[in-house]
Amino acid sequence: MRKAKPKKRYILPDPKFNDTLVTRFVNNLMVDGKKSIAYRIFYDAVEKVEEKVGENGLEIWKKALTNISPSVEVKSRRVGGATFQVPMEVRPDRKVALGMKWMINYARRRGEKTMMDRLAGEIIAASKGEGAGVKKKDDTHRMAEANKAFSHFRF
Repeated sequence: MRKAKPKKRYILPDPKFNDTLVTRFVNNLMVDGKKSIAYRIFYDAVEKVEEKVGENGLEIWKKALTNISPSVEVKSRRVGGATFQVPMEVRPDRKVALGMKWMINYARRRGEKTMMDRLAGEIIAASKGEGAGVKKKDDTHRMAEANKAFSHFRF
């Protein structure tokens, strides 16, 4: 166990939209410390979403993120030699982090040629309530619902 709780690090908002959520997303998207490339991928993907849908790309991205973010998840809890999957509420901070990670993960697995196209496709699909990220959220919720009987093991 550590002595003191670490200080919360605050991140700067991104240059274009002036939004810290975008910076968090870009930090997750970044590979090998190539932040400018990650920004370019994100901004181009948002532009492509704007072209295809005809609405504000940033708003669609935020809607997609809320559609992917889970509200309950299961955590393993050991009780008397047996391991139970106990459903728990997800903290708001973790909710956003999971949504971002899932969106990026499933965008990388898509079939389009460039990462910009893949991310744009995943954003559009998630904003409509479909796509692999939303399926992952539904599976997580379904697992929590199935293990609702063990919710009394929470503490």
